[in-house]
Amino acid sequence: MGDERVHLPESKEESQQFLKYLLRDVRAMEKMLNEGWFEIDNVRIGAEQEVCLIDKHAKPYPIAMELMEKLGENGFTTELARFNLEANLTPQLFERKCLSNLETEILKKLDRIREVIQEFDGDLALAGVLPTIRKSDLDIKNLTPLQRYHALCDAINKLRGEEYDLRIQGADELLMRFNTPLLEASNTGFQVHLQVSPDEFVEKYNMAQAIAGPVLAAAVNSPLLFGKRLWSETRIALFHQSVDTRKVGDHLRDSSPRVTFGNDWIKESILEIYREDIARYRVILSANVDENVEEMLEQRKAPALRALQIHNGTVYRWNRPCYGISNGKPHLRIENRVFPSGPTVTDEIANAAFWLGLLKGMSSHYPNIHEKLDFDDVRMNFFAASKLGLDTKFRWVNDKRYSAVELITEEFLPIAREGLEKAGVDHGDISSYLDIIEDRTDSGQTGSFWMVKSYNELSKKVSREQALTAVTNAMVKNQKKGEPIHKWGLAKVDDMENWQPHTLLVEEFMTTDLFTVQKDDIPELVANLIDWRRIRYVPVEDDSKHLVGLITMRKIFREYNNMIHGEAEESTSVDDIMIKNPITIHPEASILEAVDIMDSQKIGCLPVVKNNRLVGIITEQNYMTITKRLLRRLHSDAER
Repeated sequence: MGDERVHLPESKEESQQFLKYLLRDVRAMEKMLNEGWFEIDNVRIGAEQEVCLIDKHAKPYPIAMELMEKLGENGFTTELARFNLEANLTPQLFERKCLSNLETEILKKLDRIREVIQEFDGDLALAGVLPTIRKSDLDIKNLTPLQRYHALCDAINKLRGEEYDLRIQGADELLMRFNTPLLEASNTGFQVHLQVSPDEFVEKYNMAQAIAGPVLAAAVNSPLLFGKRLWSETRIALFHQSVDTRKVGDHLRDSSPRVTFGNDWIKESILEIYREDIARYRVILSANVDENVEEMLEQRKAPALRALQIHNGTVYRWNRPCYGISNGKPHLRIENRVFPSGPTVTDEIANAAFWLGLLKGMSSHYPNIHEKLDFDDVRMNFFAASKLGLDTKFRWVNDKRYSAVELITEEFLPIAREGLEKAGVDHGDISSYLDIIEDRTDSGQTGSFWMVKSYNELSKKVSREQALTAVTNAMVKNQKKGEPIHKWGLAKVDDMENWQPHTLLVEEFMTTDLFTVQKDDIPELVANLIDWRRIRYVPVEDDSKHLVGLITMRKIFREYNNMIHGEAEESTSVDDIMIKNPITIHPEASILEAVDIMDSQKIGCLPVVKNNRLVGIITEQNYMTITKRLLRRLHSDAER
C-alpha cells in the first residue's frame, strides 16, 4: 500500500467505482490461475525488518523522515509512526546459504541506520513492543506525514469513532482510552515471506495456520506495555484492538475484526481468501487506479492488480496471502506476520528457519492437516501462545495435548530440519539456526521471559520508569553484541543510565589474533595451545565462529591434577570441561565497562562478541596496555 494516491473515498460513486476495480482484479486473478500464468520454477524467501528508533534516553525518537532523507530509498521505508522504520530485504532463492545471507543483509541495513541515527544522538531497538513507549508518544503529531497514513487513520476513525478503549489482561491489567489508531504503531514485527505455487497454496497456507501458535510460542518478545506485564506477545492483542473498526451493538451479531486469524480452513485456492475479505470487510481506502487490466491480459502482460493490493493491505491476517510480479511473471506468497521484531537478528532468522522448515517438511508427516485438526483449536492455539508463550498447552492432531516444549522439541524441530534439508539449505545454516530454537526452548528464556524477569528484579530496586529504561538499554546493548536471547544475562541497575561508547573502546585494546578450539576437540590440544602460545584462555567456537564456551589455564591444570590424583577420569572432549555461556562484551563497549564486569564477576577474561560471532578477547594483559597508554598520556600532559 505504498502508493501516495491512496486516499479516503470522497463520495459514494468513488467507493462504487473502486469496488468495481476490486472485483475486476479478482476476475483477472482467476483467469491467470486457470491459464497457468504463475511462476512455479523458483521458490524464494524474503523478509521485512521493522525497527524502533530511540533517543539517548531510550524513548521513542520521532525522526524517521529526517533519517529517510539521509538513507534514501535504498531498501528503507517509513511506517505508520515517525519513530519506526522498515528495511526491505532482497528476495533469496530458498536454498544453500539463504538464511545466513538474509542475516548478513539485515545486519548491514541495521548498521546503516545506526550510522545515520548516531548523527542525531539516537539508536535503534528490536522489540515487538518497545518497553519505554508512553501514551504521549502515540499522539497524532507522531503520525508519519504521508497521505496514505493519514487516509488510513481517517478511515478507521470514520468507521469506529474517534475514542475507544484498550483492555488487555495479563499478570497486570491495562485499561486505557485512546483517540487515535496510532496505537498500532507500538508494534514492530519481522515479516517472513515464502513463495508458493498455486497448486500448493491451499496446503501450505493451511499448514501455516496450523503451526502459527507453536512457532509463536518460542518467539514471543513483547510482554510489557506502559509498565504493565500483559501477554507474552502483547503485540497480538494490541494489533487486534488498535485497528478494530467494529462497534458494540444491542444484539449478538457475528462480525470479524480487520485484524484476523481467519474463520476456517481454505479448500480450493487463494481466491477464497480474497473473496472472503471483500465479502466481510468494507472498502475503506480508494485510489486512482489507471491500469487497463483487461487490455494487459489480452497482451499477456501481468497486471499489478492495484485495487486488490490496496484492499488486501487494509485486512490484517496473521498469515497474509500476497500477489507479486518478478521479472514480468506473477507469483504467490504467504507472508508470516506472526513474529515480533528481535530479540536479535540471529533470533529472528532462527524463527524464520523454523517456520520455513516446517512448511517445507510438514506435508509428508501431516498431509491434509485440515482433516485432522479442528480450525477452532488452531485459532485457540494461536491466542493461547500469544498469552503464555512456552507455558502454553496445545491441542494437536487426533485431539492430543502437548506442552509447547514437547511439541516443539519432539515433533516440530525434527520436521523443520528435514524440511530445510529437502529445500537444499546449507547444513551449517540448518544447525546454526535450529539449534538456537532448541536451546531457547530448553532454557525457557524467550525475549518475553527475559524482559519480565529483568523488570521484576529491577522493580524491587528502582522506579518503574527506571526499570523500563534499564531493560531497554540492556536489550539494545545485547542486540549489538548479537548473541541469541537464551544466552543473555538479566538487565542490571547499571543499565538504567543511557549506554553509549566512551573514549576508550574495547575494540581498541582487544586481542584479535585468537587461538580457538571446538567442543569436540580433546583437552590435550588445549593444554598444548596454552603451552605453545603462552596464553591463559582459549575460546571455544563452532564452525560459524559462534562462541560456545571458554577454557581457562586453571581449568586445564585442575583437570590434569584431578586425573593424576585419581579423583576423576580423563575428560574425552573440550565440551566436558569448558565454561558454557561465558560472560561476554561487545567491541563498542567502554573499557571501564569491561573492567567493571571482570572485577565484579572475578574473572580474568572477557570474550568480545559482535553479531553473535567471536571477534576478540580482553584479558588482564590488555589492562597493561591500557595502563601504559594512560600513563603516557598523563606524562605528556604533565610536560605541557
